[in-house]
Amino acid sequence: MAQGLASFGASLVFLLTLLLVTSAAAHTKSESHADWRILGRTVYVTFTVPEIEARRLATAADPAPANGAVEAYLAAHVGASVGTAACGAVEKPRAVAATQGFRRFEFSFSCPPGQGITLHSGAFFDLVPSHVTFAQISDDHGGITEQLFTRDHQNLEDAGAGNDNRLRDAGFFDYILLGVLHILTGVDHMSFLFGLVLISRRLRDLAFVITGFTLGHSLTLALAVTGILRPQATYIDALIGLTIALIGAENVAVASKRPNVVAAATLTLLALMALGNALGLHGLPYLLMAGAGLFAANYLRVSGHLADAARLRLVVTLVFGLIHGFGFAADLLEMRLPTGKLAELLVGFNLGVEIGQLSLVLLMIGAAALLVRAGLAVSRRLVVDVGSAGLVGFGVFLLVTRAYG
Repeated sequence: MAQGLASFGASLVFLLTLLLVTSAAAHTKSESHADWRILGRTVYVTFTVPEIEARRLATAADPAPANGAVEAYLAAHVGASVGTAACGAVEKPRAVAATQGFRRFEFSFSCPPGQGITLHSGAFFDLVPSHVTFAQISDDHGGITEQLFTRDHQNLEDAGAGNDNRLRDAGFFDYILLGVLHILTGVDHMSFLFGLVLISRRLRDLAFVITGFTLGHSLTLALAVTGILRPQATYIDALIGLTIALIGAENVAVASKRPNVVAAATLTLLALMALGNALGLHGLPYLLMAGAGLFAANYLRVSGHLADAARLRLVVTLVFGLIHGFGFAADLLEMRLPTGKLAELLVGFNLGVEIGQLSLVLLMIGAAALLVRAGLAVSRRLVVDVGSAGLVGFGVFLLVTRAYG
C-alpha cells in the first residue's frame, strides 16, 4: 500500500506539472494586443503586434515581411459587422510609431445602423492556434471592458452597447446570482456534484470532498480571471468530462471490490487516446492524456484498497476543483470583464457558486430523506450502481466528444 500511495503521489505531481507546462506553452508564446474605440457607428482600432508575431507572415518570397504584408493580413482578418452587414473600412490598416520590438497599426470602420456591433479578430489563429489577443474596448458611454480573443472565440457581439454590458454595470449581488445560475444551469458541474454525493457515505465525507472542490476551483478561477494562468479551453472542457467519469468509476471500483480491473480499464482508454494523438489523430496532447491515465489508474487502485478514503478524496477533489475552476473562468471571460471590479466580481461569483452547489447538495440529501420517510426509497446500493454507471457513460461521452469534436 505504501508503494501504491507513493505511485499515486508521483502521478499526481506529474499530472499537475503537465497541466501547468501545457498551459504555459500554449498561452505565453503567441499574443497580440488591440485597443477598440467605438464612437457612435465608427469603430477605431489600434492593433499592436510583437515583432516575433509579424515574422510569422514570412514566406519564401518575403522572408522579412514589411509593414505592407502585415497591413494586408490585418485587413483580411480583423473587422466589425452589424448583423450580417459588414462595417466598411474608413481607413485601411497603416503603420504608426511603436516601441522597439513591436509594430503598431491603426484603422477604422463605419458601421450601418443597427442595434449592436460585433467585433471580429481572427488574426494569427490560422498561424498559431493557441494565439491570444488581449483587447480593451471603450465606448461613447464611457465604459471600458476587457476581452480575450482566441481561436474558439473570435467574435464579440453587442460591443459598445452601453448599459447592455451586464458585468460592467452589475452589483455585488448580481455577481452572486451569476455564480448561482452558473451552477444550476451547468449539466457537467451538476453531474460532478451528484457524483460527490454518491461517493460520500457520511456527512463528514461529503464535507471533505466539497471542501477540496471549493479550494481547487476558487484558486484557478482567480488565476485565470486575473490573467496569471489561462490554459487551453478545449483541454479543460474535456478534462471536466474525465473528472465526472472518474467519480463514477471510483464508485464502481468500491462497489465491485475490483479496483485493479477498473483502474486497468481506465488506463487503457486514456492510453488509447494518447496513442491516437501520437499517431496524428487530432485530440488532447498525448503527454497530457498519459499523465491523466497514470493519475486516474493509481487513484482508483489506492482508493479501492483503503478502508476510509475520505481524506484522500480531499486531495483528489482539490485537483478536480482546479480543472472545474478553469471551466468557470472560461465562461466568465466570455462576458467581457469590467476593468477595476475584478475583486468584487471574483468574490461575488465564487460565493454564488458555493451557494449554488450547497443548494444542490442539500436538495439531493433532502430528496433522499423524504423518499426514505415516505417508504419509497430503493436500496442505496442500487442508486449508487445505476448513478455511477450513468456518470461513467456521461463523463466518457464528454471526454471523447470534447477532445475530438
